[in-house]
Amino acid sequence: MRLLKEYPGIVLDAKYLSEPVDFEQIFGRSGPVHIEVGSGKGTFLVSQAQAQPDVNFLGIEWARKYYRHAVDRMGRWGIKNVKMMRTDATDFLARFIPEASVDCWHIYYPDPWPKKRHNKRRFVNHANFEHILRTLKPGGIVKIATDHKDYFEQVKEVIAAKADQLEEIEFVPAAGANEGEVVGTNFERKYIKEKRNVFTIAIRLISS
Repeated sequence: MRLLKEYPGIVLDAKYLSEPVDFEQIFGRSGPVHIEVGSGKGTFLVSQAQAQPDVNFLGIEWARKYYRHAVDRMGRWGIKNVKMMRTDATDFLARFIPEASVDCWHIYYPDPWPKKRHNKRRFVNHANFEHILRTLKPGGIVKIATDHKDYFEQVKEVIAAKADQLEEIEFVPAAGANEGEVVGTNFERKYIKEKRNVFTIAIRLISS
């Protein structure tokens, strides 16, 4: 098995971050900020960061083995416009991200927590969505994809509760997506192979 390296230029440690964070300081430059929740092994980030070099990408992944793969992958590719964090996304969202600072949120195939008693653990819920909207710039976008129909129904309910602030827009496939894919992640390719349905939605925060 190949040894995974940890690249200091890629890693962000929440212990050393101020509340709220300064994205310009983190990335060493100004520019649009995109955040992916649940980056897995970094497949989306590698392709999208290369396709959009002027965008600053932050990936959040809690599972240590996936996080380490993502960091190693970014480092080996020499990608300069991505940072990775291993942290609880809900806590980071609520405490660290300033108002009107994010241009796009990417939430692809989040853990569906399918058992009813675990539904409350789903990332896309009313409380978290309040913070997502708080952190979005006017005109900012949220893109969500899932293979879980019940979770998608919950996503639509959460969005509908804020319908007066949002407009639905076309879900543009990611840079690394092949024909028939929307994101091009490892999970998505597995789900398509298993002939699962994929549900997507993209919304924009209406400028006031």
